[in-house]
Amino acid sequence: MSIEIEDKFDVSSDYALPDLSGLADIVGPKSYQLVALYYDTPDLRLAARGVTLRRRRGGHDAGWHLKLPKAKGVRQEITHPLTRSTKIVPPELAELVRAYTRGAELQVVAELDTRRSVTLLLDGETRLIEIADDRVKGVDHRDDGKVVRWREVEAELLDGSQALLAKVGKRLRKAGATPSEATSKLAKLLEPAPPAKALTKPGSAGEAVVDYLAGQVAALLSQDPRVRRAEYDAVHQMRVACRRLRSALKAFKAVVVGTEPLQEELQWLGNVLGEVRDLEVTRARFGKALARLAPELVIGPIQTRLGSDLYKREQEGYERIKDALSGDRYYTLLNTLDELVSHPNLGKAAAKPAEERLSAIAAAGWDRVTRAYDTAQAIEDLERREIAMHDVRKAAKRARYTAEALQPTLGKNMSRLAKLAEDIQEVLGTHQDGVVAQETLAKEAENARQAGEDTFTYGLLVGIERNTAERAHADFPRVWAETVKAVGKVLHEQSSGHSLRT
Repeated sequence: MSIEIEDKFDVSSDYALPDLSGLADIVGPKSYQLVALYYDTPDLRLAARGVTLRRRRGGHDAGWHLKLPKAKGVRQEITHPLTRSTKIVPPELAELVRAYTRGAELQVVAELDTRRSVTLLLDGETRLIEIADDRVKGVDHRDDGKVVRWREVEAELLDGSQALLAKVGKRLRKAGATPSEATSKLAKLLEPAPPAKALTKPGSAGEAVVDYLAGQVAALLSQDPRVRRAEYDAVHQMRVACRRLRSALKAFKAVVVGTEPLQEELQWLGNVLGEVRDLEVTRARFGKALARLAPELVIGPIQTRLGSDLYKREQEGYERIKDALSGDRYYTLLNTLDELVSHPNLGKAAAKPAEERLSAIAAAGWDRVTRAYDTAQAIEDLERREIAMHDVRKAAKRARYTAEALQPTLGKNMSRLAKLAEDIQEVLGTHQDGVVAQETLAKEAENARQAGEDTFTYGLLVGIERNTAERAHADFPRVWAETVKAVGKVLHEQSSGHSLRT
């Protein structure tokens, strides 16, 4: 796997590369002939989402290449050695695009014959920037072999700096190059239609909410290949996208209506991802705790039980995730999400001005937190009260997600509200995580005891976790009082600001 940072430009057939001397040492140009077959579904599901899958001969990187959508200026590229067959996509790559193909067959949709001239910018032996000047002949296999020709220039960052890439781009533009709007050569040839987007009234609550939902659907899809590869933090990010979507559908139920079945399916997917995520967090938590102890206090095979054993369970959990992500239930969920952002069922509130309607929803989100808190504090039984405080944490998380969703529309007050809700969530989470960690350690200690192992270190860790949980519990009244006061000020400012504008 590699990460691509590049700038792509359209140029005329008689374009001349500018003088790049003074930026770095120049080597080249050197010419290559590249022949690439591009694979997609018949209705171009990959291209529509900015995904490129190709088999290329020629050049220094012949083989299979899967380029995933660009995010924050970076594209992830996954490579696979060249195979003899031109009809069968390597299963490892086909697996990574299942969220886009959803069971549809991959086939050759285009062929690109590229005459590439490569110029390198060097600092000694270090390759800083690669500039590829491409003259392309594209053949559309879906349209009776239609041929299209064009020329483009790419400047790709290797081991140089972003600042140097920007300087190169400036010189290319000054010589007549224009930034390309096409996400890839394939997109330029096939011109796939982008995913459908709902028609909403500009400045309305419906527009703001649907735009947010579309962003979270894209975030969920972008994590799918990373989860299948068990990349760091991917399960967490995909689970967060599920939670944000579900939270938004609840909070904005008067804007986008009739989403209860979809919320249930998002909860299902979140639960599927939750097992591995919880194991990841637990294993990392205990690993840090053990690393902080003096070596003489770590007795017995506790590192194996709390490390390798949990890691094995984590990997088994990944297999269950992959099974779920390859099933019809998941594909149906993704189809429903596509339908949500392209043809949402909008309620009457959707047509109202965004600020008017959404400010009230932000306030309602915090009201839900205070009601949950009051309900919990009214419970005399301490054990039942602790359970009820978990509802306060969930309400705070929902209020946080709602405020974050509204930040692009309502501005900095929503950022402040989200941070305040997160403060409540984190303190309660620290307490809850400490309680759960104690329970896990108790179970593992019992397993160790039955195996005849020394359980001294387990007891030490339980004490540390108990202390952490008790400190968070003791600190919560202060955090709650400060947060309630601050939230009241934020909501008053938001309400007053809206009143003045209206």
